[in-house]
Amino acid sequence: MSLLQSWRWYGPNDPVSLQDVKQAGATGIVTALHHIPHGEIWPLEEIQERKQIIEEAGLQWVVVESVPVHESIKTRRADCEKYLENYRQSLRNLAACGLTTVCYNFMPVLDWTRTNLALQMRNGAKALYFDWTDLAVFDLFILKREGAEQDYAHEIAQKAKQRYASLSQQQLDALSEIIRMGVPMEGFISLEQLTESIEIYKSIGHNGLRENLAYFLESIMDVCEEAGIRMTIHPDDPPYLILGLPRIASSKEDLLYIIERVDRAPNGICFCTGSLGAGAHNNAVDVLKAVGHRVYFAHLRNVKKDEAGNFYESDHLAGDVDMYGVMRELVAINRDRQQPIPFRPDHGHQMLDDLHKVTNPGYSAIGRLRGLAELRGLEMGIERTLY
Repeated sequence: MSLLQSWRWYGPNDPVSLQDVKQAGATGIVTALHHIPHGEIWPLEEIQERKQIIEEAGLQWVVVESVPVHESIKTRRADCEKYLENYRQSLRNLAACGLTTVCYNFMPVLDWTRTNLALQMRNGAKALYFDWTDLAVFDLFILKREGAEQDYAHEIAQKAKQRYASLSQQQLDALSEIIRMGVPMEGFISLEQLTESIEIYKSIGHNGLRENLAYFLESIMDVCEEAGIRMTIHPDDPPYLILGLPRIASSKEDLLYIIERVDRAPNGICFCTGSLGAGAHNNAVDVLKAVGHRVYFAHLRNVKKDEAGNFYESDHLAGDVDMYGVMRELVAINRDRQQPIPFRPDHGHQMLDDLHKVTNPGYSAIGRLRGLAELRGLEMGIERTLY
């Protein structure tokens, strides 16, 4: 039984059509009802409508990514019980439509962070990029977060000061927009709102956020078991402190803690090689060996880091992550499963005709098509060699 080759699709407004997905060779779709505000119940009718669109195109909706966790749950505000019940009902509605693998994250405020969405590669393609100096420019001189200077090495802070002085207001505005793009809300969060959110999490801290995650999981596990839902938490992206916000899913130790703290079968992991691979402290193969029994979904992409910890998203088989080792372990795990593990090529370079199109950052068609083709070939080679 092969892994289930899937593709992230943002719905009917995605520049990449379902016909494009079929031509890329994927059979499974990973999508969500992105138009529904966070915290609201996903109506049964809308889930069925989205599923019907996918199936009429000859594809299958295999993973729900994501059912967002409302900030009231992450911060455990007084109104969190309302949002927990809404979440449970959304899970029931998904299961009633045959959708049983759900991806989510518990990252505070920012779902992902990059500082450049169009890093020019040597071959002319464009990649997503994270640069510590650019982040420090935003943090120290645009956001002006209190105590931020303590979070950066002296040389990074100095470089940030020099870079800030060299940038135009237009360039600074563009940097601010890119970083704030990682906040999952309509429009852009204001600097004032971002500062307020950071202060809230400063009081919650690492241990408090861990407790809030455990509370969330314990609150939904009965429904998951009854409905056959498998939850998969996405690792922090990138896997280290950003803007002073706590991180609780950034390492092997973090992921083991999560699945052992709430040790029930539906509590699983979305294994994202790119998110984990951006941290020098992570060996993706080692992490997968430790938590693979609870991996129900995989994002496969690669990153290339420099000595300062900056990274760009590389070709799928050409970065710091041992993709052969990861795929070999996934193939071995998958052979013991009754249902195949879905994976998708995560992100991809903007290349060829897509350089002239408007695309979602990281989600152009051709770069992901290349990634899927490489990953499919890698999987087949491993299967033929080992089995």
